Amino acid sequence: MAEIPEFEQDEQALTEEETKVDKPGMFRVLLHNDDFTTMEFVVFVLNHVFKRTAAESVTIMLKVHNEGVGVAGLYPYEIARMKADKAMNLARAREFPFLCTVEEE
Repeated sequence: MAEIPEFEQDEQALTEEETKVDKPGMFRVLLHNDDFTTMEFVVFVLNHVFKRTAAESVTIMLKVHNEGVGVAGLYPYEIARMKADKAMNLARAREFPFLCTVEEE
């Protein structure tokens, strides 16, 4: 009797398992108001770190100023954390106590 080649014996080795990949969760980067960080600096951060337009930056900055907190953007976790850290590093370099936090949407 002829021997069956190994690749023909196990058909399931050729089928792929279905893998469900979930979309990564999104996270908000929140800017918090304080009594020392200037409005101009907050607008600068929104323009340069979060790539907001001048009008969007002013609107978000005023929300932070008037309500105590504002959303700079919505990103996957790693990007949100990186942008929050970059904004706070810029603030520290200018001796502002500016605070950015990241929270799940």
